[in-house]
Amino acid sequence: MEVSAKVIAEHLGGDIVGDPDVKVSSVARIESGKPGTLCFLANPKYEHYLYTCKASIILINKSFEPKGEVSSTLIKVDNAYEAVASLLDLLNILKAERRRGRAWSAHVAWSARLGKGVYVGPHAYVGKKAAIGRGTQIYPQVYIGDGVTIGENCIIYPGVRIYRGCKIGNNCIIQANAVIGSDGFGFAPTADGSYKKIPQTGIVTIEDDCEIGANTVIDRSTMGTTLIEKGVKLDNLIQVAHNVVIGSNTVIAAQTGIAGSTKIGRSCMFGGQVGIAGHLHIADKTKLAAQAGIMSDIKEEDKAYIGSPAFEHMEYMRAYAKFRRSGRK
Repeated sequence: MEVSAKVIAEHLGGDIVGDPDVKVSSVARIESGKPGTLCFLANPKYEHYLYTCKASIILINKSFEPKGEVSSTLIKVDNAYEAVASLLDLLNILKAERRRGRAWSAHVAWSARLGKGVYVGPHAYVGKKAAIGRGTQIYPQVYIGDGVTIGENCIIYPGVRIYRGCKIGNNCIIQANAVIGSDGFGFAPTADGSYKKIPQTGIVTIEDDCEIGANTVIDRSTMGTTLIEKGVKLDNLIQVAHNVVIGSNTVIAAQTGIAGSTKIGRSCMFGGQVGIAGHLHIADKTKLAAQAGIMSDIKEEDKAYIGSPAFEHMEYMRAYAKFRRSGRK
């Protein structure tokens, strides 16, 4: 699928300098751009590539003025880095193969409801009284349990398992082999030293515009719901335990583990391999560095933490400087 500079500029609200009819079919890094590709320049240290790049189109910030001759067509936008994300979304929509109907090997319960334009791939399973919204794509070997509801225009990639009763909103993406609604890790010790399983009777609710990474697991609640609020983005290999709440527009990197009943605020940012103990409250806009270990509540908003056990970023850096000096002979 080829897209012209004119279409791209209209989509991004940008200004064209050069040929509005030139077309591209893919995106490349500015150092390796070639005809038929689109590149972007957001970091000034890569400016020298601008004058040698062979890409057909280059996105630049409106505030930037080239110091030399540029052979490519330029599209000037307010923020080139953000514009690329929007452009990739456009290209993905244009290239996407929207399938409809169901494969002959798929199993769809007679009481399930499929909206207009839903696709159910080979060997997928849709349980009793499940409801799938318009335009949603169910890829091969997906399991959707009884009573599950999935909104409109979702993409459920191969091997995803969504257990009974869970709710998925509109425009969600669930990457391959994620598990939604598995039992929470709940066991009660008994007098003889063994453990009795505590039934997990709740569900998982994922609101609109969320993305769940590959092999991520979100456990159902003991009672009520484990809640992933609107706009949350979870990377691959994340563990979200029972009764957790993750606030809207929070982003969490791979291999993070969140223990049961923790409440995470809105617009937080967590690096990879963060560990959070159970029954904690994390304030809005909290930033946690990779491998941070959180053992107590974070009450102040918009603070950054580092270390394990973690404490506030500047305090950590001062303590680390003292630690380094103490080790010198």
